[in-house]
Order: sequence, then structure tokens, then C-alpha cells
Amino acid sequence: MTRWQPLPDALPREARHLVEQLRALKDRTGLSLAELARRTAYSKSSWQRYLSGAKQPPRGAVQALCRVAGADQARLLAVWELADPTWPRGAAMPAGQAVDVVAPPPGAEYRRWRAAALVSFAVIVVLVAGLLWALPTGSG
Repeated sequence: MTRWQPLPDALPREARHLVEQLRALKDRTGLSLAELARRTAYSKSSWQRYLSGAKQPPRGAVQALCRVAGADQARLLAVWELADPTWPRGAAMPAGQAVDVVAPPPGAEYRRWRAAALVSFAVIVVLVAGLLWALPTGSG
């Protein structure tokens, strides 16, 4: 069984609970971090960051660990869902230092999607126009 370092004090309760559950599951497998990395799509260093609380584990990593351990994904994914909005965003800050989080402006995601859709539409129009121009005419 791995001897775990204490989790960062700044880690919210929900995120702390998720990491503790992941640690227990990893210990249950009996695998080293290197073996866990070989059986999943996540590197040893990624697992180190996830299990130390330094970085939020992606949903796919939680699913992969559940598969390797033969555990119930639904329960652990519910814990992940609770922890997701509480996880500190951005670069890791030393314990005790305040984090000033700047939220994106309202509607930014919609505007980004809309711009991508308009650019895609424009590319399609140009390709169709080029195709129609390049096709031979029906007279002949």
C-alpha cells in the first residue's frame, strides 16, 4: 500500500474526498503508478498529480481507474461531478495564498461556437462555389 503525502490545505472538501477515493481505489489495485500508467491512457506523472491533489483528474482518468480496479464507475463519477466545480482552477498556488479567479464574460462560449460555425459555413460556401466553377458546363 502506498504511503500518501498529506493533501494540500487549500483543496476543497469535495475535491479532497475525490482524491481520497481515488487513492483508496489505486491502493486496492495493488498497482504501482507505472503499472497504472501502462494500463490506462494517463502517464505516471499525471497519476502522481491527480493522486497528490495537485491537479484535477479528468473524468476519463476516473473512469479508467474504475475499469482497472473493477469498481463501480457511477458512484465515483458522482463524486467527481460534485468535486468538479469546486476544484481550484489555473496554476497551482502555494498553500495559504489567495486565488483571484476571473470568470469568462457571459456568453463567451456561445460567441466562440457561433464564430466557429460562421467560419465553417463560409469555407463550405467557398468550396461549393469553387466546385461549381470548376465543373464543365452542359453545352457541348
